[in-house]
Amino acid sequence: MIPVLIAYSTTEGHTAKVAQFMADALAGEGYRADLVDVGSTQARLVQPLYAAAIVGGSVHMGRHAADLSRFLKANAEWLAAVPLAVFSVSLTAAREDAASRAAAQERIDDLLGGTGLVPVQSCRIAGALRFGEYGVVKRALARSAARDLGAAQGADVEFTDWDHVRQFAIAFVRDHDGAPRAVA
Repeated sequence: MIPVLIAYSTTEGHTAKVAQFMADALAGEGYRADLVDVGSTQARLVQPLYAAAIVGGSVHMGRHAADLSRFLKANAEWLAAVPLAVFSVSLTAAREDAASRAAAQERIDDLLGGTGLVPVQSCRIAGALRFGEYGVVKRALARSAARDLGAAQGADVEFTDWDHVRQFAIAFVRDHDGAPRAVA
C-alpha cells in the first residue's frame, strides 16, 4: 500500500498530537501514514512517493510557522500532483461564529499563497491552551483567550473535537486513496 504523508508544524506540541491522532485513525482503517515534522531534518528528505498528503500546522500570532510555508513551497510540484488536504489548528477555530470561521480560513489561504497549491479539502481544527508551557506574556494573552472562549483561566484545556479530526482524515483518504490529480 502506498502511504499517505502527514506533514505538520507544531509550536507547543498540540499539532503534533493532532497529526499523530490522524495517523492512528488511518492505521485503524488499514491505511499507512508517514508522519513528518516539517521543522525536522527528515522533512528535507521527503520523497514524492505518496498516494496523498495531509499538511498543516498551528497558528500563532495570526500566522502559520515559516517552516510550514517553506515545506509547501519546496514540495509544491509533487504536492500538486497528489490529492492534498490542509489543516490549520488555532483557537479561532474553537469559535463557531461566521467571522471566526472566515478568519481561520483566511489563515489557510495565507499559508497557501504563493505556492500555487489548491487543496481538495481543508479543515479548521480547534487548538489548545497550555498555560504550563507559557512565559509571562503568553500566559497573559492565553488568559484573555480563555476568557473569550469561556474556559477556565490558568488550566490547560483542549478545544479539539477529536471526532471531527478523525472524520476529516479518514474521509479525505477514502475519497482520494491512490487517485492522482490532474495537473493543470
